[in-house]
Order: sequence, then C-alpha cells, then structure tokens
Amino acid sequence: MSTKTVKNAPVTPAFTASTELAADLQRALVDITALSLVGKQVHWNVVGPNFRDLHLNLDEVVDIAREGSDELAERMRAINAYPDGRPATVAEQTSVPEAPEAGVITADAVDYIVSAINAVTTTLREIHGAVDEADPSSSGILEDYTQRLEQQSWFLSAQNYSA
Repeated sequence: MSTKTVKNAPVTPAFTASTELAADLQRALVDITALSLVGKQVHWNVVGPNFRDLHLNLDEVVDIAREGSDELAERMRAINAYPDGRPATVAEQTSVPEAPEAGVITADAVDYIVSAINAVTTTLREIHGAVDEADPSSSGILEDYTQRLEQQSWFLSAQNYSA
C-alpha cells in the first residue's frame, strides 16, 4: 500500500483584516482585557454594605470580559491579525481608569466599576461603525459584548441609585 506525503502548508484565511480593522479590534481587546483585570482587583478588595452581592456581581462582569477578550483575540487570529494582550500593552493602551489599589467601600466600588464598564462600551461603540463596514462578522462580537456590558452597568449602577 502506498502513502502520499502531504505538506503542512499554512492555510491563508479567505478574509484578512486590514491594518485599520486589526487596530480597532486591538483597541477593543485591550479595554475588555483591562476590564477583566480591574474587575478582579475590585472583587478582591471590596468591603461594606451588600458586600456579597457586589462581590458576586463583579465575578459576572469579569466572566463576560474574559469571554469577550478570548472571542476577540480568536476572531483576530481567524482573520490573520495578531492580538496583543501582554500586560504592558494593556496597561499602556487601555482607556479603562486605574482601579483602586486597596480596600474600596461598596458604593465607591460600584461607581468605579460602572466607569470602567462605560469606558469599554464607549470604545466598542466608537469603533463599531468602522468595524461593521470592514467586517460585519467582527462587528457582531462588538454588539454582543456592548449589550452584555451595558446591562451589567445598569444592574450595578442601580445599587447606588437614590430618589
């Protein structure tokens, strides 16, 4: 029985991201990755009234952000772009505000994490039009995470609402 040798040549995707599309997706990746990190920072250090509810809600935000960063990075690779999630890159390029360093009271933690989520959704909305024009498949990812994070922002901000 004879066998044929098949070369393991890389397969080029049918669609390759432009430089602009890759840069826009990188912006989204950096911000959503930063959100997962600062969400855990606040999760570990939150104290005060309704601690447990907020502690658990922060895990939900972190889970969404981690899923989003993985989905964005994998989409980038699928369209022949290279994601950069190195800590120095994330720290240098994110629009997410710096997280509190130590203990943070629940009301302040809510205000902080809402501002962090809003920074991410602002980025996702800013790049959406250009991404949609270049690659509707990638824009669908942005739409999904914008919706999920805006919902979390609403849930969290309601905790500090007063009439």
